Amino acid sequence: MLTEIGQRTRLAAQHLASLSTEAKNEAIESIAKSLESYTNEIVAANTADCQAAQGQIGSALFARLKLDATKLKGAIVGVRDVAKLADPVGQIQIHRELDAGLVMHRVSCPVGVLGVIFEARPDAVIQIASLAIKSGNGVILKGGSEAIQSCTVLVKAIKAGLAQSQVDPNVIQILTTRSETTELLKLDRYVDLIIPRGSNEFVKYVQDNTRIPVLGHADGICHLFIDCEADIDKAIAITIDSKTQYPAACNAIETLLVHQSIASEFLLLIIGRLQAHGVEVRLDEIGHQLLDNKMNLTVDLAIVTDWSTEYSDLILSIKVVPDLESAITHINTYGSRHTDSIVTENITTAKMFIDRVDAANVFHNCSTRFSDGFRYGFGAEVGISTQKMPPRGPVGLEGLVTYKYQLSGDGHIAATYTGENAKPFTHRDLIKS
Repeated sequence: MLTEIGQRTRLAAQHLASLSTEAKNEAIESIAKSLESYTNEIVAANTADCQAAQGQIGSALFARLKLDATKLKGAIVGVRDVAKLADPVGQIQIHRELDAGLVMHRVSCPVGVLGVIFEARPDAVIQIASLAIKSGNGVILKGGSEAIQSCTVLVKAIKAGLAQSQVDPNVIQILTTRSETTELLKLDRYVDLIIPRGSNEFVKYVQDNTRIPVLGHADGICHLFIDCEADIDKAIAITIDSKTQYPAACNAIETLLVHQSIASEFLLLIIGRLQAHGVEVRLDEIGHQLLDNKMNLTVDLAIVTDWSTEYSDLILSIKVVPDLESAITHINTYGSRHTDSIVTENITTAKMFIDRVDAANVFHNCSTRFSDGFRYGFGAEVGISTQKMPPRGPVGLEGLVTYKYQLSGDGHIAATYTGENAKPFTHRDLIKS
């Protein structure tokens, strides 16, 4: 059964790959209009999912599950934003003459078929579908059981929109049972890339159980370092936003590092603010010693496992560090190469932090919450990759294309360029057209 789905998706994707930019943009607009017309049905399905999941899943997962009319409207805006982006397919990256009449092009092309597995993220269906269409890829979606009604209706709406366009609706498929996840991971003949979105354990399971290349991140352990030359007002605002604006997000901070020379002052200011936002604070021994009963607030003691824990909740561990070097060492030891930020007015210090912290996203004087495909201007994202090889960071359209080499000649043969009287290549780069 799943083999047949894979075959249908690949055939539809091959047709999609040859469509013009205009045809793909018209299909994306059809999706947006269809989602708008299905709003009531989508919200009703999500409400049913949320009611069934109440008390059955964690707060972070439940926050991701919600898709009300306002959130749906924002997602539809994101769909239309994707249509406005430049087409990543068919871009000539290299235009080179190997010899007279023998010309090579390296041209961007779709990856093929994406297998996207996610937990409790119905809005991911919308983002991924629009990006897949624009980048010329087919996609097989497998949502979590807690979001099954929402995802089913969303795909129904998207297919209805595609039916009004030149794109074969078979280009997008939805799987609904747990057993299909394992089958999908074995579908290496038809699926070219697996993109998992979910918990650490879930992503690691996917990485360990497939031969298909996997794009994703297993952890979102993000840091914010408050340097001794930080503007305190900026530091407070950035800390609060990085932790509380959306604590379930993978780009929310889990550890706050504070330079020892300002720790006494800053901890007194920030801990009360965090607790006022409902944050459970876990402070290291040095921090407790520095405060030494200077505040009437209850603060738990951080232990070593806190530094490697992704809470995805209103919990924050705080560590006092003696200098920049110690902060960088801590981040590179315990971080997940996702997003880390520094607050400082010293440009030299900021540059050293940015150069030496090993992460896909490294910021200066701003919240970690900005590491996001929409905020980067990608229109949307299929996920965030923390791997070293590209694509890295928020993955939008450019991360969903690869390239092929196209060579055109006029009866040229390799033997001409070998042997004692071998003709030399010209290897002359031409103007891209």
